[in-house]
Amino acid sequence: MGEFLTKDGKKLHYDEYGEGERVIISAQVGFYPRGMQQELARRGYHVYCLTIRGFHPSEYITEDYGENWYDVFADDVVALADSLDISVFTYMGASHGAGIGWHLVINHPERVNAFIAAVPGPHSLKEGVMSYRQMLMQGIIDAPPPFDPPIVNDEGRSARRKEREEWLSRLPEADEREKKIDYGRPLMKYKTEENLCKQLSSIKTPVLILGGCEDPISTPELMVRTANCLENCKLVIYSNCGHNIDTDLVEELCDEAERFLENALTRSKCYRAVQ
Repeated sequence: MGEFLTKDGKKLHYDEYGEGERVIISAQVGFYPRGMQQELARRGYHVYCLTIRGFHPSEYITEDYGENWYDVFADDVVALADSLDISVFTYMGASHGAGIGWHLVINHPERVNAFIAAVPGPHSLKEGVMSYRQMLMQGIIDAPPPFDPPIVNDEGRSARRKEREEWLSRLPEADEREKKIDYGRPLMKYKTEENLCKQLSSIKTPVLILGGCEDPISTPELMVRTANCLENCKLVIYSNCGHNIDTDLVEELCDEAERFLENALTRSKCYRAVQ
């Protein structure tokens, strides 16, 4: 684990897994300790997991960045890389963490050699800009839509999901300063679905999108829309999977990530060269 200071003086926390020259950076509110990041580290990648500003154990904040939350988060990822003397890296994120990735590959394309995006949307701006997390905090909704379908005929996956729920239940209650944060939705500063798609179309970085057919947040329709905007993208969608696919099918998704990175890091393409 480690800490570093951002350009505006915020002290942020990161955890480190694995070693070597193949670097992956991931940024989120928090990390499940048995997720894709740790599995990829076991497979030979050097993985840094950055807890985004405003959330323990990174520094709490009172600022409201309005439409620019994800730009700030993306800048913090680059600041972490700079503090570690990492010039180019692979970025990986799930859900809101993938939202940071969209801003990274738009704002800092020279720093990211590939983007592994689990359940990444991004949301259609026709749906509004408030995050589900904040809608829950403010009582606008009583509960989010069911994130995952029931598991059929997979005892190991059922046990893994139960273990994750028990881990979540043991987490301490969030600090009041965390509860007030609404980072909104990725790319919301572009105002319209048309402008959002235009920005997605500007991305040249190889992107792997991983998702589930039963995801109510990053729906298959959204992910297909996103893939259609990108010129260098591989899209993999699993049936009987939802929004937590990255912790449900850890090994399976890491298999896909490794195949993708083998091509992206050697050819800057999401697919293997035709012989």
